[in-house]
Amino acid sequence: MRHLLVVLSALILPTAAQASTIYYGNKVGMELTIVKKTGIGSTHAGILAKHSRQKARVYCREYGHDFSEDCIAAEMKAPLHFEIIANCKTGKFTTFYGANMLFQGRNKGTDVTTDYLITDTDENVLLDGSGASSYDVTLDQFKALCPNRVR
Repeated sequence: MRHLLVVLSALILPTAAQASTIYYGNKVGMELTIVKKTGIGSTHAGILAKHSRQKARVYCREYGHDFSEDCIAAEMKAPLHFEIIANCKTGKFTTFYGANMLFQGRNKGTDVTTDYLITDTDENVLLDGSGASSYDVTLDQFKALCPNRVR
């Protein structure tokens, strides 16, 4: 009986871990399923994710009010990088759009009103917390990679 419980636990736990999701955008349905996590919290943190037709359908219906298969097919072809990585020590990380970012820690009195400072190093722009900057989604991706850096 004890061995049966161990085997069942081993089968159930990976399934639950694989079922977790992460947002790649700030609109409903812009969500990926996490396939694998490696080195979380380290200098080589990584998350591998995949898109699903189910989430693409939610995006099309709820955000775009489009119930067509063409919308779902187009969303499935969104130009995403399905792996994000981070060096939690330096704060350098990537997003699902392939952007290079730098997490700089708590905001201590800058002109932006965000809790943390994040710079898009490709554009040399500090994310300002607006929806257009995707600050919340970007911070959540960094949190998933480096949970101990964001408190």
